[in-house]
Formats: sequence, C-alpha cells, structure tokens
Amino acid sequence: MRYPPAHKEATRRRILDAASQAFRERGVAETGVDEVMRRAGLTHGGFYAHFQDKTELIAEACTAAFDAAVPNLERIAAAPTPAARTRLLIDSYLGARHRDNRGSGCLVVAVGADMARLQGAARRGYAAGFSRHLERLGAALRLSPDPARNRERVTQLMSSLVGALLFARAVDDPAASDAMLQSMRRQLREQFCRDASAESAKATAPANDFMRAF
Repeated sequence: MRYPPAHKEATRRRILDAASQAFRERGVAETGVDEVMRRAGLTHGGFYAHFQDKTELIAEACTAAFDAAVPNLERIAAAPTPAARTRLLIDSYLGARHRDNRGSGCLVVAVGADMARLQGAARRGYAAGFSRHLERLGAALRLSPDPARNRERVTQLMSSLVGALLFARAVDDPAASDAMLQSMRRQLREQFCRDASAESAKATAPANDFMRAF
C-alpha cells in the first residue's frame, strides 16, 4: 500500500519525536532503534523506510530537539531588558520542573556527554544544532551590543546552567537538590543579571550624555 507524502512525513516526525525523548531520558548509547520504534508505535522494520541507520537518526533527532526550543527562546526574547531575559532563562532552566522532566528538557545537559564519545555524522549533526542553538540563545538574550562579547557571555551562562542542572539531577536527596537549584539560581542571577544591566547601561551611556549636553 502506497501512502501519500504527508503520511510519510508525519510518520518520520513521530520517530524523531520518540527518539528525541528517549535519548534525553535514557541516553543515546542506551537507546536502541527497537526502543525508539516502540515509543513511536511502529515496528522495527519500518525504521529503514525513513533512516539509513541509527547515526542518521541521532543527527536528525538532535536537530529536531534544538528546533523545539525556539518557542521558549522567543518567549525569553520578548522580555523588555537584558536582566529580565536573563532571569527568565535562569529561573526556568534551574526549576524543579525542568530537573524532573528529562524527556522534554534541554538536549545539551541530557546527551552532551554521549556526544563527546561519538564520531562522524551523529556528532557533526549535534554540533551543528548546538551551534545554531547558541546563536539563537544569543539573539534572544542580547546580553551585550558587541557580538563577540554577547556570545562569550551566553556561552558562560549556558555552561553554568548545564553544570548546575547536572549536579541537581545527580543528587539523590530531593531537599538537597532543591537547595542546590535555589542557591545556583540566586548566584547566577547576581552575576549575570547584574552584568547584563551594566552592559545595557554602558551601551546607552553615549546617547544619554548627548541628551544631557543639550
């Protein structure tokens, strides 16, 4: 039976969504094609009508997962100031909901260690998606008017967030994990929101001085 192109595309999307969730919950190495297809409600044999192998699936699932973050980045970008945008990211990323829902959370913290062990197309696909994600995050946060400085600060912030969430997920005591998230939210707000406000003030200082002169 021949299916229309729309049906095939929808099926492919189901597989990618299932893979993205499974990789984040279980890790790339621990997730086989059988598991992905079971989650998608499909048989193992149907996999090869859409992907050559698991490597291709990994690369495309990573792309899909990074693309799925775009609505959240748009919500952050809509906040009125750099400090407000930064706080929104910190509070949502280091929240209990994000910690407890790995399957729908950040791909970087979920599979970053796996990707460091892979080679070839899977790693290249992840790396390309991650690079686009950092660019989108930088465009959303706008921590500095200088592009190089903005990317540097965004990379520092993202590294801090990933590390903090990894620690909070690794702690077996829920109360200790909650305390860790609360402490890191406070520290990162103090560091990055303050710096974001200072960068914004510095960027507008010449215009303000010009107005005072008249």
